[in-house]
Amino acid sequence: MKQAMRGRETELQGVLKRSVGAALLALPAGAAMADVTIPTTVTLPPISIGAGMRTSFTHTDAINTTPDANRFSLDSVRLYMNGSATQQFKFTFNTEYTGSPPGGSNTVQVMDAIGRFEYSDQLNIWAGRFLPPSDRANLYGPYYANNWKVYEDGVQDGYPSVAVGRQNGAAYWGQFGMLKVSAGVFDAPSATGTLKDQSKVLSAARLQLDLWDPEPGYYLNGTYYGGKDILALGLAGETMAKGHDLSADLLVEKKLPNAGVVTLESEYTRYNKLGGYGGFDGSYLDSNGYYALLSYLFPQQVGIGKFQVLGKYGRAKFDDTATPADKSEYAQRTAEFDLNYVIKSFNARASIFYKGAYLDGGLPDVKQVGIGLQLQI
Repeated sequence: MKQAMRGRETELQGVLKRSVGAALLALPAGAAMADVTIPTTVTLPPISIGAGMRTSFTHTDAINTTPDANRFSLDSVRLYMNGSATQQFKFTFNTEYTGSPPGGSNTVQVMDAIGRFEYSDQLNIWAGRFLPPSDRANLYGPYYANNWKVYEDGVQDGYPSVAVGRQNGAAYWGQFGMLKVSAGVFDAPSATGTLKDQSKVLSAARLQLDLWDPEPGYYLNGTYYGGKDILALGLAGETMAKGHDLSADLLVEKKLPNAGVVTLESEYTRYNKLGGYGGFDGSYLDSNGYYALLSYLFPQQVGIGKFQVLGKYGRAKFDDTATPADKSEYAQRTAEFDLNYVIKSFNARASIFYKGAYLDGGLPDVKQVGIGLQLQI
């Protein structure tokens, strides 16, 4: 009896479904879709877009060698893009115009392409192309440096890279009160361009201690123009195969009672068969050096900005380890003096600069004077 009733119910359900389907087909299209909502817009997470440029005029006096040179240069143009897929997963994409010849290659390349998992201050994982854990100078770049002629002393930011100091890889970073930690592994062939053993990877790490105000985030500044009181110590290193590089850096910045700002930055670095600048002919695989920078930002507003005076001295020593029979070595001393006009922090500033590079061993000295302009939006 129950089986007969179940069969009758199934038959009635089938008839009902067919009847409803036929009724829907008979309705006009507008009536059938009256209760269906079709979205007309799609809401995407917020995206920020920005840009930056650096341009300069430089007079170069290569003493006792080539004639003097005068050049207007477009040193760098960058496009910035940042967005979020979710609250924790984010994406960064930046490009870099490498500058006009002879200083640049007149090309545009991918500078950063970062997938960012940022869960908390203590747990952040990045993957893609970005600046590896390294010295402070590499982590602030030319746009957030205090001086104009950055990376020309043979000391700072000599780490191997695939593009604009960047490498392809993955890294962890986190902040624990005063301590900031970062470590990662990166693609060695892309970082050096010459490694034959494709199984090798490059390992990098950095420890930083901020004893005064904190410096949130992965990237750093060369100055805060008085926005923070900073006493920070950093240690960084990279290793791959039989090569390594090590650095120690210091930043001290204090806003004085008269509202002026004094800044001291210093670094010591050793490159041993990994990174470095290679000397004047690229064969010097072992080098070490230091620099010290001191600046003062005047408190008085002059027009639309404030003046800053800056001096920097560096010394690097290069050993010719590529040709052991030739034990030659030489030293490079670099001096820089800037008069900066800071209009809106790193977004609008101009510099009058002097840089002298003095080399041992009969190599030519080089002196440069010029003016530079930096803008960011």
